[in-house]
Amino acid sequence: METTEQQTVGQLEREVSQKMQALYRKYLGHQPSKVTCQLFDEKLAIILEDSVTQPEQLLAQDGQLELAKQVRADLNQAIRPQVKALVESILKVEVLDLLSDATLKTGRTGIIVILSDTPAVRNPDAIPKARKG
Repeated sequence: METTEQQTVGQLEREVSQKMQALYRKYLGHQPSKVTCQLFDEKLAIILEDSVTQPEQLLAQDGQLELAKQVRADLNQAIRPQVKALVESILKVEVLDLLSDATLKTGRTGIIVILSDTPAVRNPDAIPKARKG
């Protein structure tokens, strides 16, 4: 019975959240205060609170907002392969696209992951479906 080995939607979302915090700590030396994940059909939304690093904050406070935005964009681009690999390893589904942006003012980063398929879970009815038609 394969279904007994599958995780629930909540378990997958929690695992992605926890591993995203660890990934940011490992690669950027900064841990977001909170990571929220929500699976929607073939999409995964990830929100990272307090994701802006100390150097970015320093640049922004020093009036170098454009440079801070560029640093954030470069960091997002550099960490993309790790985020993609993390999501694929947990959800066991191919990542087709990954969109991310951060707001220096609020310190939040939003990531939208487009998946090749809806991940297999023990409770598939718990995944909100996109309205079709």
